[in-house]
Amino acid sequence: MFRLIKRFCTANNSMANLGKLADVDIDDHGVFKYILIQVGAFRRAKEGDSKKYIVRGYKSCKFHANIFDKVENEESANGGIKFECPGGGRISHDPEKKHINVYGYSQGFGRADHTKAVELLKKKYPNYKIDWSNEGY
Repeated sequence: MFRLIKRFCTANNSMANLGKLADVDIDDHGVFKYILIQVGAFRRAKEGDSKKYIVRGYKSCKFHANIFDKVENEESANGGIKFECPGGGRISHDPEKKHINVYGYSQGFGRADHTKAVELLKKKYPNYKIDWSNEGY
């Protein structure tokens, strides 16, 4: 009986922690690599499991894998949350023109679904023009 209660609490905690993760965290200007990350409580992979996508991009990370490592290390304290990277690309962020361009691919993770990244970016930057392309590296 105790095990069942403990499992339920862990799953609840994972879902609560998932909600605390910001959908988007990118540098405030410049051109940099980004990755799309699927985050969730994948402990028991079932239909309807709690999961979401997040976007992360930083000039300080030379490789897409560095971004993934940074996120995984910083968020590993949120027990029960797993991270998977379906792909990446680049972001050009110009705050003066209120423009973000999402494009390219990651050699290590492949091309991200840029439409998902743009959807999340539009929520954080509603007054920006945000577009995407599969062109470029």
